[in-house]
Amino acid sequence: MARKLRLEFPGAIYHVINRGNYRADIFRTPGAQQSFERCLFAAGEKFHWVLHAFVLMRNHYHLALETPEGNLVAGMQWLQATFANRFNKLRGERGHLFQGRYKALLVEEGGALGQVCHYIHLNPVRAGIVPVERLRDYRYSSYWYLWRKADRPEFLDVTVALAEAGQLADERRGWAQYAQYLAWQAAEGPAGKSKAYVSLSRGWALGTQDFKAALIQDHALLAASRAWESAGAQEIRAQQWARRLEQGLRAIKRTAAAAGQERKSAPWKAALAAWMKQKTPASNRWLAEQLHMGRPEAVSVYVARLRKAGFEQNPDIRRLIAIVST
Repeated sequence: MARKLRLEFPGAIYHVINRGNYRADIFRTPGAQQSFERCLFAAGEKFHWVLHAFVLMRNHYHLALETPEGNLVAGMQWLQATFANRFNKLRGERGHLFQGRYKALLVEEGGALGQVCHYIHLNPVRAGIVPVERLRDYRYSSYWYLWRKADRPEFLDVTVALAEAGQLADERRGWAQYAQYLAWQAAEGPAGKSKAYVSLSRGWALGTQDFKAALIQDHALLAASRAWESAGAQEIRAQQWARRLEQGLRAIKRTAAAAGQERKSAPWKAALAAWMKQKTPASNRWLAEQLHMGRPEAVSVYVARLRKAGFEQNPDIRRLIAIVST
């Protein structure tokens, strides 16, 4: 099976996650936490990263990481190998420390990155380690450094988290307002709800559909989508199909809204579905959902019915097919 791709480019931002092998508590002691933090800070300096947020839990870590030089793989290899060597040497152990390859989700700058930062900062609260009122006391987190500006390394940048919480200033009043914001998030906001937590750790990219579509187009991801994790590959393919469907809709002067208003077997829907099946590997299920054609198997039925009726002889249908077949 192909290894999952690591998409790298200058300025790429990631939500990076990894766990101890067999979910072992590799960060259960202050010494281990301190050692990993030192390695992380050394990597940040060595590879010229921008660290927007981080947290160490008992058996895993989270990073919101920007790579101005597009060097995620080299930096992460150095970070994990260096920490593993130090950890095993100290304990006289051998073997794999982490469960495998780290997960790296691409993140859109702005709101999506801010949400990831809030999510990372709230991890100790969600895990029941500390209440939100005492979150600032949780030592191994960028939130701890938020309150200690003089101790921050140069590459640790908390301004995105503050900005996306309401354009807050990086000073004591802004920190207090951010604490209130995280308390709201934990109780009511998106980053405090379980489903939001799950979504920020899954998939292949976090951000708007336009952001994901641009990644697919700019980096030709469709051709290599089999090398992505299953959910990522499916989303990449669906994005490509959506772009093609929009092209077809524009060509025949129809809209997605119109598809929901007309009957399931409308001839233009069947014609567009036939063209999509010719131009893409779009599934019947996906086409049925996008064009409001009912059950997935109905797509094949309507297309076959249209062909059997000799729809090429109909001037309107013939004109439609000619347009979308270009």
